[in-house]
Amino acid sequence: MNRQLWLLCFVLTVLSASVLHPRLLIAAEQPPNIVYIMADDLGYNELGCYGQKWIKTPHIDRIAAQGIKFTNHYSGNAVCAPSRCNLMTGKHPGHAWIRNNGDPKNLQHLKDKYGWEYPGQNPIPYAEVTIAEMLKQKNYATAAIGKWGLGHFGTTGDPNKQGFDLFYGFNCQRHAHNHYPKFLWNNRIKDILPGNDRTLNGETYSQDKFTEIAMKFVRENQKRPFFLYLPFAIPHLSIQVPQDSLKQYKGIIPEEDYKHRGYLKHPHPRAGYAAMVSHMDRDVGKIMSLLKELGLDDNTIVFFTSDNGPAYDRLGGSDSEFFESAGELRGFKGSLYEGGVRVPMVVRWPGKIAPGQTSDLISANWDIMPTLADITGTKAPENIDGVSMLPTMLGHPDEQTKHEYLYWEFAAYGGQQSVRMGKWKAIRQKLTMKGPQLQIELYDLEADPGETKNLAEVNSEIVEKIKDIMKSQHTNSELFKFPVLDKQRF
Repeated sequence: MNRQLWLLCFVLTVLSASVLHPRLLIAAEQPPNIVYIMADDLGYNELGCYGQKWIKTPHIDRIAAQGIKFTNHYSGNAVCAPSRCNLMTGKHPGHAWIRNNGDPKNLQHLKDKYGWEYPGQNPIPYAEVTIAEMLKQKNYATAAIGKWGLGHFGTTGDPNKQGFDLFYGFNCQRHAHNHYPKFLWNNRIKDILPGNDRTLNGETYSQDKFTEIAMKFVRENQKRPFFLYLPFAIPHLSIQVPQDSLKQYKGIIPEEDYKHRGYLKHPHPRAGYAAMVSHMDRDVGKIMSLLKELGLDDNTIVFFTSDNGPAYDRLGGSDSEFFESAGELRGFKGSLYEGGVRVPMVVRWPGKIAPGQTSDLISANWDIMPTLADITGTKAPENIDGVSMLPTMLGHPDEQTKHEYLYWEFAAYGGQQSVRMGKWKAIRQKLTMKGPQLQIELYDLEADPGETKNLAEVNSEIVEKIKDIMKSQHTNSELFKFPVLDKQRF
């Protein structure tokens, strides 16, 4: 058979297979652009499309209406840094390098060299492969704009050493506690923001800068595939928002019975919090409009989610009880109960993802890496824990590989472990405290999504199976010691 005839037969085979398997067709096309937007401390129930009554989010709601909404999607962990690590590396908390927030030690020489004012959190090592590095297989332009939290410049976690052409924003999480900062990082250079200080209002709102730089990145890279990672810093504390956004809620949301405490005391904390979320939603709308303006809409997949559950105990001013931020779910940020880790996830991709879908697929943010590998035709590392969600997104749930279980561990907030296995959710607490440490609580999430009725005593076989999972999925960490689990004290 001559070469021309062989090529014709090959093309016909691929095209015919694509009719039966749409994912093959995607891989044969130009790789799509990817926009992954992640809010900070946004609760499961804080978007209109998930039932929020006070806070308006029309642009994100439109993404859900024009694509797919997931109702059983989880963050990587219950706080910022480990959740970001799970996302970027595709590993669950028992295998991931970063398993808690924390500062690196003995890096004064780097602080002096780069002019750090904040420590920057423990860095991921060079050996970790991030989503951005994976997408370089297809020559993607890559940007991370917002809050990083996985290592400062000069360390192995430097975002420029982890696959990102551009980093703009807060490298350190503590820096991100003020939304009117004196500066933001543009790669290794400080972008000074005149007129800003640690006040409720300055001249330049960091969220607006993130949107400005993100839109510039899209314009500059519209002729090639790009990955735009937007880990926004709001609505995390402190409550700060421009006055024009506050007007939407000031005098509308009741404040008089609310005792606000936080780093910066906003005079209208509930209205301010709602305005922060709506301000972010407006910026999401700007990015969506730009994609349409540039003719990139149909070849761009857009994700929106959160890094963990909503803030607890009115920390920093957010009133999660008033807004019913976690809905009927139990717990807030820092907890491995559902409210601390179940998060919103909506995805839009015109022509590929049918509009108006809702999926109860059980998934976590460590599934994003293999999903993007499937979408782009790149190869994810072999030692990850995620599975591709693409079959479900494309309307082929019968082809979806499903997790037997999801596993979390978290050495902070008393020390916790949890497992989601089908309808069952198990959790152990107080693992770093004196007293009983081995009690496993078990809940039926289908009948009891609020985790109010512990069924462990009447489901001993399920408990034993989950105990085995808790043993097998923990690996000892050089950086984050967890004595009860490290020594397998069950």
